[in-house]
Parts: sequence; C-alpha cells; structure tokens
Amino acid sequence: MKYTLNDTKDNLETQKQKKALSSATKKLFKLMSDEKKPIIFALIFIVLSAVATLVSPILISHIIDKYIQTKQFKGVIIFSSILLAVYIVGLVSNYFQTTIMGGVGRRILFNLRNNIFNKLQELPIAFFNQNKAGDLISRINNDTDKLNQFFAQAFTQFISGFFVILGTGIFIIYVNPRLGFIALVPALFVLLITRFLSGWVKDRNLKSLQSLGKMSAEIQESINNFKVIIVFNRLDYFRKKFSEVNDENYKASINSGIASNVFSPIYNLSYSIAQLLVLCFGIYFISSGSFTIGLLVGFFLYLNNFYMPLRQIASVWSSFQLSLAALDRITEILSIKSDMKTIGDKNKKINSKYILEFNNVSFAYSIGENILENVSLSLERGKTYAFVGPTGGGKTTTASLMARLYDPTDGNIILDGKNIKSYTPEERIKKIGFILQEPFLFNGTIKDNIIYGNNKYENYSDEDMINLLKKSNLDKLTKIFKDGINTKVTYNTDDISLGQKQIIAFIRAILREPEILILDEATANIDTVTENILEEILNKLPKETTKIIIAHRLNTIENADEIFFVNYGIKEAGTMENAVKMLTNDAKKT
Repeated sequence: MKYTLNDTKDNLETQKQKKALSSATKKLFKLMSDEKKPIIFALIFIVLSAVATLVSPILISHIIDKYIQTKQFKGVIIFSSILLAVYIVGLVSNYFQTTIMGGVGRRILFNLRNNIFNKLQELPIAFFNQNKAGDLISRINNDTDKLNQFFAQAFTQFISGFFVILGTGIFIIYVNPRLGFIALVPALFVLLITRFLSGWVKDRNLKSLQSLGKMSAEIQESINNFKVIIVFNRLDYFRKKFSEVNDENYKASINSGIASNVFSPIYNLSYSIAQLLVLCFGIYFISSGSFTIGLLVGFFLYLNNFYMPLRQIASVWSSFQLSLAALDRITEILSIKSDMKTIGDKNKKINSKYILEFNNVSFAYSIGENILENVSLSLERGKTYAFVGPTGGGKTTTASLMARLYDPTDGNIILDGKNIKSYTPEERIKKIGFILQEPFLFNGTIKDNIIYGNNKYENYSDEDMINLLKKSNLDKLTKIFKDGINTKVTYNTDDISLGQKQIIAFIRAILREPEILILDEATANIDTVTENILEEILNKLPKETTKIIIAHRLNTIENADEIFFVNYGIKEAGTMENAVKMLTNDAKKT
C-alpha cells in the first residue's frame, strides 16, 4: 500500500476549489465541535463589542446635531458619559473574547497534535519509509500552529468584523438609503475580487508550507548524517542541498507573502473611494437641506467601521486560506488508513506442530518488484534456523514479515496456528522478540531501555532488576557498562558504541521471554568474547524458544538446526558446506 504524502499540488479548477473550500470549512467546524460552550460565550462578547462599535457613531452624530450646534453643553457631558460607558463595554468585551478564543486555540492545538501523534503510532513502517521525518515534524509543529493562530486571533476578528460590517450596512442604509448604497458600491467590487483570488491565495500558501516541510526534512536528514558528511569532506554537498531547498522555500515564501497581502491595498483603495463619494454626495445633500453635518460625521465614522473590518478580514482571509492549506496537510495524515489492522477470528486456530509458517508468501516494496515470491516454509518450535544470503537478497525483509512489520502482498503467514493478522500488536510482541540491525535507544538509563514497553518489570527496583538479570544469565552483559544498569543513555550518544547498543537491545528482547527470537545481524558489531557470552545465553533459553538468526558471518550459524539460503526467494541449504557453496556460486554469478 502506498502511504506517500503529497509534496506538490497543482492549481485546482474553480469547481474543485469550491469543493475543497467547502470540505475544509467543514473540517474547521469539526475541530470546534468540542469547544461549543466557550465559543458561544465568545460570540456573546463579540456581539456586545459589535453593538458598542455600531452605537458609537449614532451617539456622536446625535451629540453634534442636538447639543454642540445648539451649544447645550450639559447634554454634551451627559451623552459623552454614555459614550464612554459604551467604549468601556466594547473594551471589556474585546478582552473576554480574545481570552476565551486564545484558550480555544491552545486546546485545539493540543488535541490536534495529540491526534496526529496517535495516528502516526497507528501507521506501519512503510509509511515512515515513504515519507521524510522532517516534513512530518513540520506538519505536527508548524502547520498545527497556523491553525492555533487562526482560532486564537483571526477567527475572532473574522466573526467580529462580520457583525460590524452587517450592522453598519443596515445602519447607513436605514439612515439614508441613497447615500448608504453609494457608500457600499466600492465594497461590492472588492468582494468579487476577493472571491476570484481566494483559490490562488490558498494555493500559494500551501506551496509555502510544503516547501517549509521539505526544508525541515533536508535539515533533519543532513544533521542525522553529519558524521558521514564530515568523514567524506562533503560539506559542499550539504551546502548545495540546503541552498536548493532554502531557495525554494524563499521563493515560495515570497509568493505566499505577496498572495497574503494582495488584498490590503485593494481594500484601502475602496475605502478611499467610498470616502470621496460620501463627501461629495453628503455635501450636496446638506446643501439641499435633506442631511445634517452630524449625520455626515456619523456616516464617515460608519464608513470607517465598515471598511476597517473589511481590511482586517482581508488579512484574516489570508490567514484563513493559510489555515485551510495547513489543515489539508494535517488531515492528509489523519485520513490515512493503515492496511495492517487486526483481522479475522482470533479464536480460530489450526492444529499445527509449527510455530511459524509461510504459505505461498510474496512481497514487494513497490509494485512489480517482488523481493520474495511464492515462498513456503515451516519452522518448528524450539529449533534454531539460520537465514543466509547476499546483501539485498531479502533476509531482513523475511525477518520483518515474520514480525509483521510488513504484510505480504500475497499469501499468508501463520503464527502458532493462527493467521498472524489475527493477533493484536500486544499479543504479537509477547510471542516475537526482534533484535534489529540498527538498535534504537531512548533517553534515560540502561534500565529504562531494557524494560521499555515491558509492563511486567516496570515497577522493579534496581536490586530486583539486578537479581532478574542474574537469573536470566544476562548480568555479565551489563558489567561492561561503567554504572551498570544505571548508565545514562541519550539518543545518538557517542558514549555507547553500536555494539553496546546491540547488547542493550539483546537484553531487552530476552527479558520479554518470547516464543520466537529473531536476531537480525545481532552480533555484527560485537567482539568475539561478548559474542561467545551471547551464544551462551541463547543456549540457555527455554527449549521451546525458536531462534531465527539472520547473518552474513557463517560462524554465527554453524550450530543451526536448519539453514535457508535467501536471494529473491528462499531455498533450503541443508548443511553448512552447502550454504557456503550456494553463497560462493551466487558471488561468481554477480
């Protein structure tokens, strides 16, 4: 199954843009579904703020016509006090709506990041092989933060602006229909331009987010492999690759910035034209006796109330488009469905003496390029099996299929009499221990690492842990570390060698007491003395434990009960001599 996330998107057609906008808007409302109560309270304060904004111009107009022109200063003071109270109501309402929506934005951000992280944990290894870690990090950190900014700031401005614009439009048409319609004419042209350019703005913002994800991926990959870059003195390559993605991000950011700010000058122009029209026609109406100076001043204040929110909405609309672009990238991850679900009847079991079976198994990482084809084999409980073959022949792939890190493209794998797909991940890892070629350690101590994910020992004290290791014949391995099981471990640390990391991974797997233990080049970076200790421990495992050894070095498999030769298929090699002969013949062919 392909899990590749989109790196680029072409411009959408108008009809597709409408569908995408409708779909994305529904997604935004879905995000807000758990925040109904706070949003309702915020809306109440938004309405109060809008009412305060709408009442102010009519009060000022009334003060000018009724009290200032007639020099009734007592009325001026009374109505000025009322006006001050209105401003205070607006101020308090703005404070509460901002505070409430800030909390809504942070909670949505928290939940969204949790949802993405939980989704990533559900996805199979194939997903992470097909997508760069840096881009995924950018989606979790940067894209979700764009949504947080929208809910905390832009959403409030958008709703508040909508109420103010609607109320102002009604007020000015009610006060003087002719002058009201004249004042609104420039706004109609602006709205048409906004609708026409919205898809283009979203597309530019999406490309900017994608280029930022690419740059994060390139930086993360280069830093992870910086030792190799230094060893081969290829800093020029590092600089070139970074320069390419940085230039791409720069151009995409410039385009995004232009798109996001394209509305502002258009809205400023429309406001200026509206002011000019109102001034000209207002003076004419005053001269004809159908209008007053106070109403003209009120009209100019209403114009500001109408066009100022329009300008804010222009910038908010760009933020909205950016949020939709970010949401597209987020929902792209959330909508992925893993094809590695637990399926079938868990209780249905086949009577079989084999612990693991491949029935006509085929597997390909990409369509048409099978690594394994129609493979059938049966492994008995308690035996040791070795898989040898040339590099790239499919040994690690075979081991990964056994542990269900991947599912076969055809055929079935039977684990302990049941289809391996019928086991939950928890049930499966209790049965199968897997020591990878490249062991991964977590920040903490060696003790933290060897009991990671093993609920059985999570409450063990240091003394209990030491006794357990002695009982399992693993205490010799921990003595090579200066502070024993309390030795500090950090991710990508240089204090612990790759061989020592493999030892920790070995202990971690053994303590699980698995029925099947898969060792994928588990001794490749370990010295001969330690390798002998490991072999001693393996020999003391319960007789029922089935051991599967993937190896290049033939001396590590000389005591295997059966040997399989793996090279784009699996054949029984029989004896060690025959395995050597098959490897030699294969080397001659290549």
